Amino acid sequence: MNKPLLILIGVVIIISGLIIILYPTPETESKPVYDTGFTYYDIEKIQNTLATQNIFVSAPTAITDHTISQYCTFFEKGLPRTVEYCTTTAVTDIHGNTLGNINIGGDTNSPIMAIANIETTTLDSNPDEVFAILETMIETLVCDCWEEEKADDDVESISAWVDLVHKFYYDSNERGVKSQIDDLKNSEITLEITPKDNSVLQTLIILK
Repeated sequence: MNKPLLILIGVVIIISGLIIILYPTPETESKPVYDTGFTYYDIEKIQNTLATQNIFVSAPTAITDHTISQYCTFFEKGLPRTVEYCTTTAVTDIHGNTLGNINIGGDTNSPIMAIANIETTTLDSNPDEVFAILETMIETLVCDCWEEEKADDDVESISAWVDLVHKFYYDSNERGVKSQIDDLKNSEITLEITPKDNSVLQTLIILK
């Protein structure tokens, strides 16, 4: 199986079979697949699962005006893409502290992408909540089959993958990094870590 693609901005390295490359240059745009995979209703499954772990996701709000690019822009083969229709939710912990948001977008009938933006003070802040969000997103929108599908891979579990990306972030002197899994149930799954002035942003992107 393909191994995870780890990307460090500005550096080209090969380490232990993991390819580290530059962010790609914009090329061509591929046609989205709307009639497969997850739906907008899956946000309810995410809400219910996270609620059992004291993480609360608000009801989705539809965004159709010019601000849609702030919530549902993603990159496909290096090209920035926006969608026709996008919904966003706020994610908070048991104390009401904001953890980020979950956005799902596509056309009005079916989504093609989902994004979780999780911002914490440091990479080690709220580790249980952060992992719960990442795991729930993947298991709900892609499949609960990571360990079975990737049993022979170097990243045999979601937690192993997240730990690997976190380690690479620290090894890169806390520069922006990106890791991509593209062989799980025909979905493309990307985890990006971006340092900010007083926080760290972890972004999970799932594309059909």
